[in-house]
Amino acid sequence: MTVTETLAAGEDLALTEEERSATESADDCASVVRPHPRPDGEDQYTISEVAAHTGLSVHTLRWYERIGLMQHVDRSHTGQRRYCNRDLEWLNLVGQLRLTGMAVADMVRYAALVRAGEHTYAERSALLRATRESVLRRIAELQGTLAVLDFKIGIYADAPAASERL
Repeated sequence: MTVTETLAAGEDLALTEEERSATESADDCASVVRPHPRPDGEDQYTISEVAAHTGLSVHTLRWYERIGLMQHVDRSHTGQRRYCNRDLEWLNLVGQLRLTGMAVADMVRYAALVRAGEHTYAERSALLRATRESVLRRIAELQGTLAVLDFKIGIYADAPAASERL
């Protein structure tokens, strides 16, 4: 089940003990999904490849780097950006944060906290918990909206079709 499906089902995203121990050694930019097509060590991606893989435009990728949402991206000897699997993982996390409705300024703040190190865990946790509460409120609103739609669909399902009334 994906993170989105888990949220939609109202299930908790708490990690099992096995998942927690497996992710303790993972870096702070990893998200639930590890979306990279090449094994570590062979993970040199051009900006065009990253754009194709993530669905982001090259302009957005450059902008993310310029505003500090992306950590320093390595460059080739000719100055071209060279992304790695860690960058893809970070972009996946950023994409998930965007889906939550988190403001870009808060995402940049979160990125700065990640780069600052472990002593920022409490602040990062507070930022993510606040975002989680916002997501839960939005889910509740959407569930109410869904109930209205289901009610209206039910009315039309019970009504005779226009061709039957003639």
